[in-house]
Amino acid sequence: MNASLSVPIPATTTSKRSDRSRVLILATHVIQYASPLFRKLSEDPRLEIQVAYCSMQGAEPGVDPEFGVEIRWDVPLLDGYNWIHVPNKALRPGLGRFFGLWNPGLWKLIRTGGFDAVVIYTGYMYASFWCAVFAAKSAGVPVLISSDSTTFKPRDGARWKERIKPFVLGRVYKSIDVLMAGSPAVRTLALQLGMPESRIQLIRSGMVKDDWAARLPSFDRASVRALWGIPVAAVVVFYCAKLQDWKRPLDLLRAFAKVGAPNAYLVFAGDGPQRSEVEREAGNLGVAERVRVLGFVNQSQLPGMYKASDVFVLPSGYDPCPLVVPEAMFTGIPVILSDAIQGRMDMIHQGESGYSYRCGDVEQLAKILREVLNDPALLDHLKAGVKKQMESWTLQDLMDSWVGAVELAKHRRSGQRRTA
Repeated sequence: MNASLSVPIPATTTSKRSDRSRVLILATHVIQYASPLFRKLSEDPRLEIQVAYCSMQGAEPGVDPEFGVEIRWDVPLLDGYNWIHVPNKALRPGLGRFFGLWNPGLWKLIRTGGFDAVVIYTGYMYASFWCAVFAAKSAGVPVLISSDSTTFKPRDGARWKERIKPFVLGRVYKSIDVLMAGSPAVRTLALQLGMPESRIQLIRSGMVKDDWAARLPSFDRASVRALWGIPVAAVVVFYCAKLQDWKRPLDLLRAFAKVGAPNAYLVFAGDGPQRSEVEREAGNLGVAERVRVLGFVNQSQLPGMYKASDVFVLPSGYDPCPLVVPEAMFTGIPVILSDAIQGRMDMIHQGESGYSYRCGDVEQLAKILREVLNDPALLDHLKAGVKKQMESWTLQDLMDSWVGAVELAKHRRSGQRRTA
């Protein structure tokens, strides 16, 4: 049963089946990308999961401060898995502040829930993260955290954060049992901080390829392009992200303008503070007639956007492990990434399934685009490379790695008890 927003945390039982691991998954809020994973975990016979939300943001309509528009996700987010809402008692509730999430009910839930492990998806910069960690440790329950940290450099470039992050992150990693690394780059950073490799489990992408692929047949490539006003025979470059400075959409626009491929179009899916600047710059560069700015695109329509495109570009200056990259590659289109996106470099096989370039180097990006957009044989080669590469990204691999992380944490904790 799922708890409604007004219902107190239900009493939990300490009895559990010996053949399944009872796992509490703690999440800051309801995230459209996480729900498919939670459903698949719920179906795995090796697990019994309970998701606890610290906030119901995402499940309810609300204005996204970065999109600048009201967001109401049009896909089911709370179906197919057990979840509860742990009331947030913060004086100023909200995401992005340490004391914006204070959920004291986590203490009782973890201490009395009979869980074999607690998996935390909140990030360590919330009071509720530490409440959960201390509750689990006091109850002898192993703690796992999911991380996408690939660099010490903060998004806002603040020097003091870059200096203090190694110290803080190192202490966080030492306080947990297992790190669920979102990519090899996350694992590399953790090793630099002294995290033993034996306590790191790689979780590839965290996105369910099967669910994404199942949605693609319902979209027709020509029909989507007709809505865009783009010819079926054109080559389409696709960008899917918020239009804000650290995503660097203007880099892509300026590189596209340098290419000189009259049969190529550039489509931006996303909204944000730089939208008007992108539209204005497209006019200044003389490419407005071949640029489409769609604004916010809801989750149910995204597979069709990728299917109608030929190459995906993400020029971000900061983007640890963005899920738009597996979205593109699961659709079968090659990806061009800025080298600042370290958490997805392992997905790019240079010249086979995509390319990377120096972040901010518009000339280098333009050179890559020129080669790809003006050479149909190369584009076909890249698409074939993506398809072949993604064959190894299976649901079973994702489930096995996730369950393996839980088993690793349980084994470590039981070993500590034996030596205590």
